[in-house]
Amino acid sequence: MKGLMLRWLILTLAILAASYLIEGIAASGFWAAFFAAATLGILNALLRPILLLITLPINILTLGLFTFVINAMLLMMVSGVISGFYVRGFGSALLGSLIVSLISWLLSSFINEQGRVEVIALRQRSNGRWE
Repeated sequence: MKGLMLRWLILTLAILAASYLIEGIAASGFWAAFFAAATLGILNALLRPILLLITLPINILTLGLFTFVINAMLLMMVSGVISGFYVRGFGSALLGSLIVSLISWLLSSFINEQGRVEVIALRQRSNGRWE
């Protein structure tokens, strides 16, 4: 449960970052981004696997880049449901999906299966190799 809440907050921060960086995306505040993240998480859990299966041939042809188009469509769907979160056009949604995906992936990579933040400490041995 702790990991779910932490990932939800990471997605919220990613949506806030996208609304800050992209002119066509606006979140009226933290709570709008928070509920947008919840809705996006639900849509990603329910609709995204079906959409990926339906668009599998084009996704293979584009080497997986069509996934960003699916993410953009889901982001636009969220903007239609959540008041206070707006996406103006498909181009903004596409850039927003790229930013949200990258930030979520980067920050979620530090969370392990138990929901704890995981840090990798490397040190150099005397022979020059890292362990």
